[in-house]
Amino acid sequence: MTTGAIKNKVDKIWTDIWAGGITNPLTVIEQLTYLMFIRSLDEKELETEEFENMSGEKMDKIFPQSPIGQSMRWSKFKNDDPRDIYDVISQRVFPAIKNMKHGHLPDFTEQGEMIEIVDNTENDAEKDTAFARYMSDAMFLIPTPQVLQKLITGLDDLYEHDISDLDMQGDLYEYMLGKLSTAGQNGQFRTPRHIIKMMVELLQPTPEDTICDPACGTAGFLVASAEYIRNHCEDTMTNEQWEHFSGPMFTGFDTDRTMLRLSAMNLMLHSITHPEIDYQDSVSKQNQIRDKYTICLANPPFKGTIDAESINDDLKAVTNTKKTELLFLALFLRMLKKGGQCACIVPDGVLFGSSKAHKSIRKELVENHQLRAVISMPSGVFKPYAGVSTAVLVFTKTGAGGTENVWFYDMKADGFSLDDKRSEISENDIPDIIERFHNLDKEASRQRTDQSFFVPKQEIADNDYDLSINKYKKVEYVPVEYPSTAQIMADLHELEMEITAGLAELEEML
Repeated sequence: MTTGAIKNKVDKIWTDIWAGGITNPLTVIEQLTYLMFIRSLDEKELETEEFENMSGEKMDKIFPQSPIGQSMRWSKFKNDDPRDIYDVISQRVFPAIKNMKHGHLPDFTEQGEMIEIVDNTENDAEKDTAFARYMSDAMFLIPTPQVLQKLITGLDDLYEHDISDLDMQGDLYEYMLGKLSTAGQNGQFRTPRHIIKMMVELLQPTPEDTICDPACGTAGFLVASAEYIRNHCEDTMTNEQWEHFSGPMFTGFDTDRTMLRLSAMNLMLHSITHPEIDYQDSVSKQNQIRDKYTICLANPPFKGTIDAESINDDLKAVTNTKKTELLFLALFLRMLKKGGQCACIVPDGVLFGSSKAHKSIRKELVENHQLRAVISMPSGVFKPYAGVSTAVLVFTKTGAGGTENVWFYDMKADGFSLDDKRSEISENDIPDIIERFHNLDKEASRQRTDQSFFVPKQEIADNDYDLSINKYKKVEYVPVEYPSTAQIMADLHELEMEITAGLAELEEML
C-alpha cells in the first residue's frame, strides 16, 4: 500500500527532477528507473556476498572486483561529493549497464576505457534480464550533480525507511507510472490499476498459465497477473512453477523501446527477471505466433491504423481492416491455445460498428468461439486521458463455437468519480461484477431491467451481432404525475399576485 508519506516523498523527488529541467513524465520515470536499477544491482550483490560469507561458496559477481569496478556500487558512491557521484554514474555506471552481459558489468582501465566482456555464450537473451537488453539506446539525462544527489538521497531514504518488500517496491513504481497522464499518438494510454485487477480476477490465472499482453505498455496486466498468482498460489507452488513464473510465464510486446524498458523494470521489481519482453508490432507480418498462450490480457491501442501492406494476412482473413482495435481481437484468437481465455478492453464502436470488418469479428467471436461476457464501462473510467466509452470483452477460444448466452453487465461506478479528478467514492460495481461472473448460474433469472442479464446467442445473431448493452437493456419508465393545467395556472396567478404585492411594498419604502 502506497501511503501518503511515501507519495509525498515521491512527489518531492519528482519536483526536484522537474526543477532540473526534465518535464516530460515519461523521461522522469525513465531516469528514475535507471537509478532504481543501479541500486537494485548493488542490493543483489550485497545479498550474494552475504550468502558467500555464510556458505563459504564462491559466487558469480555483478560488479568487477577491481577498485574501479567496486566504485560503481551504489553503497560505495552514494555519500560522495555530488560532482564525484555524477562522474561515476555518467562516465562509468551508465555506460557499464548499457554493455551489461550475462548479469555482469564490464570493468574500466585507469584511463577510463571500457574493457569489453568476452562473450562465450551463443544466446545473450537467455541470461540477460529483459531490462538490460533494452538499455542499448538509453540516455542519461539528469542535468547537474546537485539534481542527481537529491534524487539519490530521496530514493535511498524511500528504500531504507519505507520500502520493506517487493510489493512495496512494485507499488512505488505503480504510483510513479500513475503520473503518466498523456495518451500516445496511436491512442494508447495507461489502464487504471483497479480495472486491470478486475480483469485479472475475472480470468483467475494459475501457476500453469502462459500469459501474454501483445500491447504491454508498462506491463500492468502482467504485473497484476503475477500478484494474483503469488497471493493465491505462493504456498503451494513447486520449484518448476517458480522457474516458470520468473520468466517464461509472461510475454509482452510493444513498439516503444522506452515502454519496453519500463515494463521490464516493472516486472523485475516483482521477481520476474527473465520475461519475454520484445520489440514487435503485434499485428504485423513480423509476428507469426499462434496457439501459444493460455491467457491474453490487454488494452490494445484505439484509433490507431496500420499500413495495410504490413498487416498479417491471417488477421485480415478474419477482419479485413486497418483498425488496430479490430485486428487485435483477431490476434488474440490466433495467439491463444484452444481453451485459452482473453479479457480485453475495446472502444464502444467495436460493439456496434456497422462496417463489414466490425460485423465479421463479432460474428467470429459469437459463432466460432465462446463469447462469455460484455461488461460496459462508463466513459469516465479513462479520464483524465480520454473520455472514450469502453467495454471489457471476455471470451474463450474454442474454434468450434460454444456461445449459448452472453452475459451483459452495465457498470455504472468503478469506485472513483467519473470526472477529471477521479476522486475515490463509495459506489463501486467491480466486486459485484467479479462475484456474479464467477456464479453465472445464478444470473439466469435476471431481467433485462436489471444491471446484469443474459442474452441468447440467436437474439445477438438476429441483431447483426450487435454487442452494445443498450440494444438489449429494457428501461423501466416510472410514470410521473404532474398537476393539471388548471392547477398550474392557479399557482402562476398566485405567484404573480405575490410579486405585485412585493413591488408595491418596495415603492412605499422609496
